[in-house]
Amino acid sequence: MNKSKRPFTKSKRSFRRRLPPIQSGDRIDYRNMSLISRFISEQGKILSRRVNRVTLKQQRLITIAIEQARILSLLPFLNNQKQFER
Repeated sequence: MNKSKRPFTKSKRSFRRRLPPIQSGDRIDYRNMSLISRFISEQGKILSRRVNRVTLKQQRLITIAIEQARILSLLPFLNNQKQFER
């Protein structure tokens, strides 16, 4: 048997760990628009937890903050403006 052909060896690929989107010092608050706007799609929808790469607790806080900002009209409920290309 030839030792050079090992079918079940793991490849030693190095991967770069992604930085968390929310640092420990960031406050998830309806007034922190720079933070909140990162978690909203172009249509104005709240992005899912998988896409955001945040914990469940953080996602809940983000959702509450976005809803409060929408009620206070800091954020739009919908963004239906069509983008026309020329």
